[in-house]
Amino acid sequence: MDYKCNDEKNTIKNEIKDIVDIILADYEKGRDVDKMDIFNQPDRDAVKDIVIKLIRIIYPGYYRDKVYKSYNDNNRIAIVVEDVIYNLQKQIAIAFRHSDEYADASDETLDCGARRITNEFFKQIPKIREYADTDLQACYDGDPAAYSKEEIILSYPGLLATTINRIAHELYLLKVPLIPRMMTEYAHSKTGIDIHPGATMGKYLMIDHGTGIVIGETSIIGEHVKIYQGVTIGGLSTRGGQALKGSKRHPTIEDDVTIYSGASILGGETIIGKGSVIGANAFITSSVPAGSRVSMKSKN
Repeated sequence: MDYKCNDEKNTIKNEIKDIVDIILADYEKGRDVDKMDIFNQPDRDAVKDIVIKLIRIIYPGYYRDKVYKSYNDNNRIAIVVEDVIYNLQKQIAIAFRHSDEYADASDETLDCGARRITNEFFKQIPKIREYADTDLQACYDGDPAAYSKEEIILSYPGLLATTINRIAHELYLLKVPLIPRMMTEYAHSKTGIDIHPGATMGKYLMIDHGTGIVIGETSIIGEHVKIYQGVTIGGLSTRGGQALKGSKRHPTIEDDVTIYSGASILGGETIIGKGSVIGANAFITSSVPAGSRVSMKSKN
């Protein structure tokens, strides 16, 4: 049967109205996906903007600011810091609505709590910068293809991902809902590196290439660790779902460990001992003693 579309305006309007009515009716089912309170959710664009400006604060001489103009570097940084303090506090106050502690709190209480947390976070900026500097050094020392530290700061996805994670981790420790994960998922979208903000990472962390790396929430990574692309530091099983929340589900990687591309290290009881080398594509679900060499041997 041939169907001829009637292009009269009234017909088109009625067709569109019918479609809109179907969608609006679907919102009335009371499911989680039907929520309409968009103003009680942190703004993803605002969180992204906060991350970008925090990167500028951490690396003040490397990212050009197209908004704020000043001949005095200190004044320029002060303006950015004040901007981020204001906007981060605003987003945290919104996010607190998703916390049991603040579920029924007044706007004044939310603002007061957000101001306190924001101030505590900014006191950790020197610590974040200290760790970022060691990550930069590790990337430079460990990569013969790096011709300068400037090249690493401006172009290496691994350093960008670890820096954003160190920002998000401090907010995670301060029990800020939603925002830390939004920050690390922004890093994930930019770099292909998925690090949960709960992961604990020591100094001098080098992520080389990085695409496809996954590091779970309860992972503990020591100092002077090198991780190559495609590595998973993950949970052994997620069948328990929410019942596993709060448990140690992801491995511990001790100091001076190198993990080559495609390796999977799984399980909360798994410990990779100090100084070990995990070869490409290795699959590990139990602990490895210090100084070990683990590799996959091809079959003839």
